[in-house]
Amino acid sequence: MGAYIYETHLHTSQASKCGRASGCKYVDYFISRGYSGIIVTDHFLSGNTAIPQGLPWKERIDLYAKGYEDAKRASAGTGFNVMFGVEHNFEGDEFLIYGLGKEWYIDNSFIMEMERRQLHDHVRSEGGIMVQAHPFRERVYLPNIKLTDDICDGVEVYNAENSDNMNALAFEYAKKLGVPMTSGSDIHRLHDRKLGGMLFEQEILSVEEYRDAVLKGEGTPVVFDNGKFIRVSDLEEMTVPSAPPSVKVIHF
Repeated sequence: MGAYIYETHLHTSQASKCGRASGCKYVDYFISRGYSGIIVTDHFLSGNTAIPQGLPWKERIDLYAKGYEDAKRASAGTGFNVMFGVEHNFEGDEFLIYGLGKEWYIDNSFIMEMERRQLHDHVRSEGGIMVQAHPFRERVYLPNIKLTDDICDGVEVYNAENSDNMNALAFEYAKKLGVPMTSGSDIHRLHDRKLGGMLFEQEILSVEEYRDAVLKGEGTPVVFDNGKFIRVSDLEEMTVPSAPPSVKVIHF
């Protein structure tokens, strides 16, 4: 495939407690694999964050943005585009928020008190979107799957850290809702395993352009495997579930 490929789900060690690579390390890593850019989506302060509690809000956001800013500096002069996003956690159900910058978060500390629909309404009114990340993820620390059908601006149908069946369930869910589909690696460290990403015919120069493209249903979810990009829709094992979820599914 030609065109432009973007990583949409990425964690750095500066802001995500589970991250094992600093932001700057990802630039050459993704360039070498044929990507055109990345969106840094560290765990926000509601989730598995590396940012200490008890600090003033602005200081916490400044620290949160360090991974993104590190990657942005490393990309200077390369033509590789580094963009800002967040992964916001509720109760194990997480949403990738695109289209809002660091300064917006500094000015909106009250979002930490918002429930799902309140946050979605506010994010949309301010020019952002919320894409549910890995909706059918199952882990030993998650007792159930939580879905909120009416606030999905998109669904991450391929997540490189999930099993094929979990991804296939997400693909089926997105089709049922009729919402845009996205793909991301959910990468926490440098490795040689499969990756995800979004393919576009046009270059994406800002996270606002990415937001607009997703809302229009543009972009193709892809998997990077053995040195090549494959459309998720071409992989039966990732689009047709082989089994139902093994834990309870709760709809909010």
